[in-house]
Amino acid sequence: MSVQCVLGALVFAATELTAAPLVEGMAQADVVILGEVHDNPEHHKTQARMVQALTPRAVVWEMLTPERADVLDKGVTADPDQLARDLQWSDTGWPEFSFYAPIFAASQGAAHYGGQVPRSQAGDVMQNGAAAFFGAEAAQYGLKDPLPAAEQSSREANQLANHCDAMPKDMLPLLVEFQRLRDAVLARAVVRAFRETGGPVVVITGNGHARTDRGIPVYLAQAMPGLVSFSLGQSEDGQISGAFDAVVDAAAVDRPDPCLAFQSD
Repeated sequence: MSVQCVLGALVFAATELTAAPLVEGMAQADVVILGEVHDNPEHHKTQARMVQALTPRAVVWEMLTPERADVLDKGVTADPDQLARDLQWSDTGWPEFSFYAPIFAASQGAAHYGGQVPRSQAGDVMQNGAAAFFGAEAAQYGLKDPLPAAEQSSREANQLANHCDAMPKDMLPLLVEFQRLRDAVLARAVVRAFRETGGPVVVITGNGHARTDRGIPVYLAQAMPGLVSFSLGQSEDGQISGAFDAVVDAAAVDRPDPCLAFQSD
């Protein structure tokens, strides 16, 4: 499979993903955010190569709660099957562990942090708001500030499209609120990881959280000005939404139409 990386006007073949100037650019950052489409195995291979090249002191995982990440304080076992059991991966709802195993293997020696907000807590968030759920630091991370009207409208339109135009419109502001919370929680995990390890920190997350225009970098800039971040997005067949510092492209995965789930019999 052909994989290319686009960094400005520069194009890299798959074998050059760990070569300068891409890694040189990343190596200048305190935080490197590696985006993905969750079920694309090529994206995870790229993440593993980047982690191996960067040798971060800490890795923040969207896929893990802080409690599950604490399991890794004992070290990352070389046995992927045992690691999957230790993390209770089959209960998480994420794609199969084999996709992520190379990233864990590449992160030997790093400290691990979880930045996931479980969907089971979505009801609490929607009832009380992101700021209340986040806690005392909500203002520091910008969660008490409403989005500009145009951005709020744009985000709600994105949520409607992402849910195949099948979501009740009164739910859209709540979905935007939940997304903002998830970005802020990941950013807080990054700040903690950086303060405790000195960095560099790598983040493994979906493309939506890696966006420089509305994702983790926005919240990092508010919470810890001066922290330098680098975001890598990973597209499929050239398609990706949002702004990134660089983009790696891979072929799209053959998957069922996600909108079928919203259709009634």
